[in-house]
Amino acid sequence: MLRYEMKAEIWVYPGKGGWHFVTLPTDVAARIKATMAGLARPWGSLGITAMIGATRWQTSLFPDKASGSLLLPVKAPVRQREGLKAGDSPTLTIEVEL
Repeated sequence: MLRYEMKAEIWVYPGKGGWHFVTLPTDVAARIKATMAGLARPWGSLGITAMIGATRWQTSLFPDKASGSLLLPVKAPVRQREGLKAGDSPTLTIEVEL
């Protein structure tokens, strides 16, 4: 298993639904993409385990053409448990199973 730890800002997608995301730093995204080459699911998603604070969950990273990076969706239950909102920059950990 590979682990990546970083700080990144939570932002809200400007479209319908109010989805909250974190854009991974491009260097971390490049390492994850290289590690998981050929393992992408539909829409290019990559299955991972994410952790913010004491909250750990199974989710997917999604490619973002605009930034060239990967996006991590941060669902409402995670934000509520950790007391987070858009504009916050929590430390997060991404775990990749090989």
